[in-house]
Amino acid sequence: MKINWQDLPAKLLHSLGRPLLAIFVVVLLVHDVFGTHGYLATRRKQQEIKRVNTALERLNRENAALEQDVQDLKTDPQTIRKIAREELGLAQPGEVIIKLPAPQPAATPAAKP
Repeated sequence: MKINWQDLPAKLLHSLGRPLLAIFVVVLLVHDVFGTHGYLATRRKQQEIKRVNTALERLNRENAALEQDVQDLKTDPQTIRKIAREELGLAQPGEVIIKLPAPQPAATPAAKP
């Protein structure tokens, strides 16, 4: 039996071509789904972006509220009076401040053996 070396690549390609193509397609699909830039990684990044945007919106609202508090402290006499009364214990002329002691926590009964 004589081997025709010129026809050997064509025969190998004909006999192994379809299985190799199928393996190649499967590898590409697996890479597209599970790879570093695949579907699952992209989905995780999108979810992370959504979480970060939500946190950013919350922080922006909190920042706006704090800016309003600063503005009120600089300009609003009612806010200044309120803080002076509550935190510093100051009173206007003619007022008397009465401070009551903090209530004692109720003693819990001892556990019976």
